[in-house]
Amino acid sequence: MRKPEPVAPPRLPIAVRAAVSTAIPVLLGWAAGDVGAGLIATLGAFTSRFGVGRPYLSRGVQLAVVAVALAAAVAAGAWAADIAWLGVLTISAVAVAAVWLCTALAVGPPGAYVFVVACAAGVGVSASHLSPGQIALLVLAGGAIAWLVQMVGAATGFRRPERAAVRTAAEAVAGYLDTVGEPDQDRARHRAATALHQAWTNLVNHQPLAAPAGSELARLRATTHAVHVLFADAMSAAARGEAPEPGSAEVARALGARRVEPDTTAHRDPDRLPLGRPPTRDLLRQALQTGSQTRRVMVRVALGVPLAGFAAVGLGVDRAYWAMAAAVLVLHQGTPLWRTLRRGAERLAGTWIGLGLAAAVIVVHPQGWFLAVVLALLNFAIEMLVTRNYLLASVFITATALTIGTASRHLEPGQVGHLLLARGLDTLIGCAVGMAVYVVLAGRQEIRRLDDAIARTRAAIAATEPFVAAGDAVSLPARAARRDLQRATLDMLEAHEAATGGSKDQRAAAHRLWPDVVAVEHISYETIAALWAIETR
Repeated sequence: MRKPEPVAPPRLPIAVRAAVSTAIPVLLGWAAGDVGAGLIATLGAFTSRFGVGRPYLSRGVQLAVVAVALAAAVAAGAWAADIAWLGVLTISAVAVAAVWLCTALAVGPPGAYVFVVACAAGVGVSASHLSPGQIALLVLAGGAIAWLVQMVGAATGFRRPERAAVRTAAEAVAGYLDTVGEPDQDRARHRAATALHQAWTNLVNHQPLAAPAGSELARLRATTHAVHVLFADAMSAAARGEAPEPGSAEVARALGARRVEPDTTAHRDPDRLPLGRPPTRDLLRQALQTGSQTRRVMVRVALGVPLAGFAAVGLGVDRAYWAMAAAVLVLHQGTPLWRTLRRGAERLAGTWIGLGLAAAVIVVHPQGWFLAVVLALLNFAIEMLVTRNYLLASVFITATALTIGTASRHLEPGQVGHLLLARGLDTLIGCAVGMAVYVVLAGRQEIRRLDDAIARTRAAIAATEPFVAAGDAVSLPARAARRDLQRATLDMLEAHEAATGGSKDQRAAAHRLWPDVVAVEHISYETIAALWAIETR
């Protein structure tokens, strides 16, 4: 059984925002008579890739932090560019820090990779002879444009992300209610639990301001509470071998469509909300603890990225940062073995194919508005393809990077050939080093990951038992225990999925421990359902 993936947002709006955020800086640079400055500012357009699906207030804060961080990363790369070994160490430090922060704080895609690319690009744009501070300001200006493009939707649908999350959760719960007692029951339950978790995250964690009584946010919270009560009641009934209440799936769908009032299903105390994630300092500290998956990935990145950089420098590659970026791409997500190897192979193949497209663009040498259109179309294609076919997306990623790097100057045919060969070589180095580091480290690092995840979930179940026995589901410690149990259960399912796609020993462990995973998972959901039942008495 695989852990259900979070519901993916539509790609078209994301792709349009990426295209517009890239085109505007180029057009402004062209109008000002400095296309090079406009191209540097496009590095800030990466900001538009973040915050998808977040409520707009939270999104605005996150995007502002991302824009500043991108500017700082590019400036750091430009500062360290003159000394090869210093550039390698700087990019490596940014890579490890970005993995730590983005993973621990669940920043979301594209994650740490973008900050490493920005720092590496800073090494390249140092040739512009601008100071690191000037480069940072240009990138920050591009980030500000991307911020505006991302936030423009707030004018027509300020609560649209929250409404979408609640509707998705209601549909997922209805799907579970329809499948209770059928073979697909477990998958549907996990899908519903994940969707509810996403909805509460949007309604609680990502809300910087309080929700006044009678506000739309308060009503959405009441709706999600009513849907969650239906989910919990159905799980309790299933544990007793009973079917859900007749018509409950239709009620869940009606709640999601806001056709019925939530109080007709379950009343909620507006002053009592499910606890969100732990404080930021706790998340960052937990990410560094022994046995943390984030820490495992940080170790791989800390070894693989500088190895790729120094290997490229040693082989005389003139842009070693491409090799380092490729290594980060392979390593930073911490995916299972075969998915990691496939991602590395797709990036390598896509890069080599993309060199042909890049060569055509470089020969045409678009300028002015034509350059803005070309870059916009390339970025549009990347965002439309990146979640569906990474190999094809890599073709356009390569063409985009080389177009930005060469558009401000004209290259002779011999220079074009050298550039393309160098880019293919350093991507080969980075992917090879990244995959080698993964193969060497991951087997040892993850051999006990599933056992540890099961043990943590059992401990989380034990921590909730006193509250169930006492009939306490509303005190702060009780709600914290319920939250921690939910997180531990999802982490356990993720660890099992990783093991099924891992090495031979990991796959054997996944098969051997599958009965334990199922048993612990069932107890976990029964415990969570019991706490919800206590709360709604």
